[in-house]
Amino acid sequence: MSMMVGGLVASAGMGSAQTTAEARAAAEQRQSRYQIGVMERVLEGAVEHGASEMRSRWQTVMQTEMLILDNARVRGFRLEGYGVFFDVIVPSVEGTLAWSFRVLDQNDLGLNSALQAIKAYVAAAGNADLEQALKRIELQVDPTILARAASPSAGSGARNAVGSAASTGADKAPADPILSDPLETFRTEVKQALMDAMLDHSSSLGIGPAEWLTVAARRNEDRPQLAPADSDARTVFIRVRGSDLLAFLARQISREEALKRMEVRVF
Repeated sequence: MSMMVGGLVASAGMGSAQTTAEARAAAEQRQSRYQIGVMERVLEGAVEHGASEMRSRWQTVMQTEMLILDNARVRGFRLEGYGVFFDVIVPSVEGTLAWSFRVLDQNDLGLNSALQAIKAYVAAAGNADLEQALKRIELQVDPTILARAASPSAGSGARNAVGSAASTGADKAPADPILSDPLETFRTEVKQALMDAMLDHSSSLGIGPAEWLTVAARRNEDRPQLAPADSDARTVFIRVRGSDLLAFLARQISREEALKRMEVRVF
């Protein structure tokens, strides 16, 4: 009888220990999921910060609005034996009419001739409504483009990287890269914001020295029907080894060194 009672007590003890271990594992899983959710929101904020910086630069240079068509979306996963992976959907950005005109002009698609033809037609038609429509267009077009349209000879020289006539000796100020490649500028802004967020806000994820923190950011593929086809969509792949991340958090290496150790690929 005593042996039977002892066996029952031992079984009960083992069952209690197993229940406790399962409860602890479940609590740890919930906490891990919570911390990943917090990081998801941090990365969404980082993308929005990059978009805000891009919008500010665009408005400064072009004096026009840039549209952000949707919001950033992030999903995180813990991968056993690897670390933590975040899939980031970056919102699409669209410039105003000036963006489209710049792209046309950059690729020498006859923008000057088109503007001259439109202006000549409107002048000959003598239609007040057409004149007002043309003025609204001109308000959104880069003044340098309008100047070339008004003086065809001004655009006959060699063209620089942003499609304007070659600079004279008195005009050697470098153009903001946002003018020649706005999409690459946006990609750079978002990439930097994500890298900073990975260093500054990932301590609670519990990434081990041999694990990786990885972020893959890509443009939103669900474009509105009227949006142009995105032929330049790329994925930015960023990852940092857990040992380097821990060294940065422990202030054993500088931010500059930590950023250098991060692997960044674009494909």
